[in-house]
Amino acid sequence: MSNPNVSIIIVNYNGGDVVIDCLTSIFQNLDTASIEVIVVDNDSRDRSPDFIEQQFPTVKLLRQAKNLGFGAANNIGAHHAQGTHLFLLNSDTLIQQNILPTLVNKLESSPRLGIVGPRLLNPDGSFQLSTAYAIGLWGEWRTLQAVRKYRQPALRAALAQQYQADRDVDILVGAAMLMRRSHFFEIGGFDENFFMYFEESDLCQRFRNAGYHLLYTPDVALIHIGGFSVAQVAGKMAAEYRRSQRYYYKKHRPQWEQWVLHCYLAFKQWQQRQRT
Repeated sequence: MSNPNVSIIIVNYNGGDVVIDCLTSIFQNLDTASIEVIVVDNDSRDRSPDFIEQQFPTVKLLRQAKNLGFGAANNIGAHHAQGTHLFLLNSDTLIQQNILPTLVNKLESSPRLGIVGPRLLNPDGSFQLSTAYAIGLWGEWRTLQAVRKYRQPALRAALAQQYQADRDVDILVGAAMLMRRSHFFEIGGFDENFFMYFEESDLCQRFRNAGYHLLYTPDVALIHIGGFSVAQVAGKMAAEYRRSQRYYYKKHRPQWEQWVLHCYLAFKQWQQRQRT
């Protein structure tokens, strides 16, 4: 394919249960003449790369010899992409309509617009929280309050009402993000020091540092099953979450916030030891 408008990049890690459905939904609902689909496989052992190769011969499948993590795999996909735009898509998403023209039009409406994220839905079609406040002590507290409201069915409807129109946001969840390929490389792509967690928050922060703003739009939506790959290795990833959090604070936050985080995590570890 020559000069596709959008390169869709999907990172796969043992996602056989979801990635085939994701790819099927892409080819059923999007204009295949204007896209290329790239799957970066992080050394899956469930034969999902073989299934992709057999069922979707037009997909550019990039097999890796080890699990490189989400950010590094997306960087590889971006370097192989030919599209004007990159659409970073999780393997556990389902496309239900041709959402790309709307997203591309919004992105191209302003040269200072860095990333556009669509509305995310749960598998039952209900609202899914897909934005966050800028990472920091205050921002993480505000995001936690939003998450607590989201988890209470009685409060979720009121929260969803706040997302009925386009709005500038600090962070877009990395399940579905559209950006110009040139901007992605301008800011240096993903920081590969993040293996998992905080990598999209870091990307969003660096877009904002470069003077771009981020847009959430409810005008188009897709289903995000959520947490599939992470759920498989939840125990191992708890320590990785804290490592990434510390690194993010060291990179972006003032020293006093780093110190507060250090004290908080030390206290949490002490509490855990007391319980065992």
